Amino acid sequence: MSTAVYAQRLAIALTTALALAACSGQSDSTAGGHPAQASSSAGLPDGRIAVGEQLANAKGQATGQSCVDCHGPEGNAPIDASYPKLGGQYADYLAHALQSYRNGERQHALMTPQATSLGDQDIADLAAYFASRPSQLRDLHGVQ
Repeated sequence: MSTAVYAQRLAIALTTALALAACSGQSDSTAGGHPAQASSSAGLPDGRIAVGEQLANAKGQATGQSCVDCHGPEGNAPIDASYPKLGGQYADYLAHALQSYRNGERQHALMTPQATSLGDQDIADLAAYFASRPSQLRDLHGVQ
């Protein structure tokens, strides 16, 4: 990959990350007017790994599926090659993706209805759980 193409892709990725951080759609305050405690660029509370594991294995009302039904144990064995591996992914990335599905900004036949009922704490917990799992993600930098 040429240096110009790499620089262009890096600029796009950085711009996207900054836009997601700036436009998470989360309120700046909680009830009572006090600033929200946020542990991520998604404006979410601290995630709880153990609770996230329970949520990842719970069947959703919208589709009757759990996260691990489609993404596999620990998020590393998707049932379809087009489904992403979640294990070891950045928690902020996962949180932004779930928020986007929940808010209708990102559409998928299964993920959109699954995420619609998730609260901020649920999203933080799921993101923390999958981020804590062993990663099978590959760095494709330089792969052509």
